[in-house]
Amino acid sequence: MAGRGYDLGLAIASYEWMAAVTLVVVGLFFLPRFLRAGIYTIPEYLEYRYGVPARTLMSVYMMLAYVFVALATVLYSGALALNAIFDLHIVLSIWLIGLLAGAYTIYGGLRAVVWSDLIQGIALLLGGLLVTLLALDRIGGVAEFLRLGADKLHTVLPADHPEMPWVAVFIGGLWIPNLFYWGLNQFITQRTLAARSLRDGQRGILLAAALKLLIPFIIVFPGIMAAQLFAEEITQGDQAYPILIRELLPAGLSGIMFAALFGAVMSTLDSLLNSAATIFTMDLYSRHFRRDADSRRQIVVGRITTAVLVVAGCLWAPMVARTGSVFTYIQMFWGFISPGIVAVFVFGLLWKRVPLRAAVGAMLLGIPVYGGLLWLLPTIAFLHHMAITFLVLGVWIAVYSLLAPDREIREMPAPADFDLTPSRGVTWAGALIVAATVVLYVVFR
Repeated sequence: MAGRGYDLGLAIASYEWMAAVTLVVVGLFFLPRFLRAGIYTIPEYLEYRYGVPARTLMSVYMMLAYVFVALATVLYSGALALNAIFDLHIVLSIWLIGLLAGAYTIYGGLRAVVWSDLIQGIALLLGGLLVTLLALDRIGGVAEFLRLGADKLHTVLPADHPEMPWVAVFIGGLWIPNLFYWGLNQFITQRTLAARSLRDGQRGILLAAALKLLIPFIIVFPGIMAAQLFAEEITQGDQAYPILIRELLPAGLSGIMFAALFGAVMSTLDSLLNSAATIFTMDLYSRHFRRDADSRRQIVVGRITTAVLVVAGCLWAPMVARTGSVFTYIQMFWGFISPGIVAVFVFGLLWKRVPLRAAVGAMLLGIPVYGGLLWLLPTIAFLHHMAITFLVLGVWIAVYSLLAPDREIREMPAPADFDLTPSRGVTWAGALIVAATVVLYVVFR
């Protein structure tokens, strides 16, 4: 994201600030339904709501996306940082990071993932704040930064902007990847699905939403500052943050900051690997290959899956270099599956008569519809492609459901021993986060 801040400016912060609003929606409306169903994975919910084919199809999509989008881009981003700071070869860096993260995940499991995320997240926030302050000092203070970066400190871009048009940000396509990534992505939701109670899950989500409001100040702002300080040294935006670390921090502090940055990469990788292994083990292997697999067997399969994913991700990661911006690559390629998955969940949650065939059809149609739009309308923002795809799939689901509604009203399982008492004040806290988001957009419009 710092790289896109270097290229595009503060407008890229919408991915964080609108995500804060999305997380409020997830905490208030999605999470209670998921925890009430007692699910371990997000695809599992689709089986209860629609049937086995819907669960299987989403699981396959997620496995492919984890390898070719998520794992590959995180590995490449980490390798880019190693290359910029230590001049270590990109491919060697990819394999080094992948093998370390794989070993850590195989022997640590979800508990290690949660604790590493917490510790490394705090370190990255503090380190990012330090980089921001040092960059500000080098520029000459806040006033000089605002003067030099006046053209990049706007969050509301023209409606015809090729990447972040305001229409897509506030009422259009940005809602699709945000709802998918923060509410329906096992990589993110595995933490809240493991919550001891609804109260704990909602508190965690709202804390994450509040932190989302701060992230642009320590990630996007440094990218803008890098454009002011080191534009001649930076050949692509994704180099901005590593070069800031190398040039601004003393040797000792740069090592600490790199450790925090490397820890963030490792944290993201172990979360991805754990969620992918969980989906394969619970949604594919135990559902279709070995229904009688005991917990020990599932653990072994999960570890083998992790190892295979690491190798596949390391092999594909060098391909990311050919696509330009890592961040844009991630968002654009999630578009092949996110509109269909969001449509299936939203309609399934709101309308009990949506049948299995409508849901599976929507997920299958999403890929050719989105791909066709990329080919037919290459000049418009890919967020518009996502919005149009979602609308097309929504029409498909609505028409099919009206013509052939599901005759069976499916009841979600409800674990008797799970505390579904909502967090006190969660609605007010959510409203405060939404209000703070509005203020940020007014200030930086």
